[in-house]
Amino acid sequence: MELSLFLSMLGFLWVAAITPGPNNMLLTTSGANFGFMRSLWLMIGIMLGMQSIVLLVAFGVGGLILIYPALHTILKVLGSLYLLWLAWKIATSAYETLETDAAQAKPIRLYQGWLLQFLNPKAWLMGLGAVASFSLAGAQYNHSVAAISLGVFIVNLVSGIIWLGFGTVIGRLLSSRRAWYTFNVAMGLLTAACVLLIWR
Repeated sequence: MELSLFLSMLGFLWVAAITPGPNNMLLTTSGANFGFMRSLWLMIGIMLGMQSIVLLVAFGVGGLILIYPALHTILKVLGSLYLLWLAWKIATSAYETLETDAAQAKPIRLYQGWLLQFLNPKAWLMGLGAVASFSLAGAQYNHSVAAISLGVFIVNLVSGIIWLGFGTVIGRLLSSRRAWYTFNVAMGLLTAACVLLIWR
């Protein structure tokens, strides 16, 4: 893949990765509630999930969504339900100071971040758009898919660190129980609002 094409692809992927969506809302909330280090597993899970989506799209499974629109509807329904469940968990999460090691609440786990991608229409659209627009035909196909995978890794790592860091900074500012609950309810509502983006 030529450098100019790779940079164009990075621009496309960056816009898709950095804009608000389910992944970024969860990273911000997790950073605020559990701190940067305890939230890294969620970020790694999201990144692994995105890699899985890109590979599934590149090697045929994504084509089923285009051939059978009903699968896309099922994906939207399942994704919406999962996001609403996560929004409820966020909004009702227990107050916890970042300094304590005796926390009862647990951050979202790696496998949950990974599974979210399979129910996240934005992730599928990002994968479909990247493979459809930037893969190369013939013998160069596998190399271009590897370049797309690398691009997805880079933008997800950078945007994930930004959103996670943003949440961590916010978490340090939430010194009172009331501010904590207000933030979690607001982030729960924003996560639930992502369902509206799925259906537009």
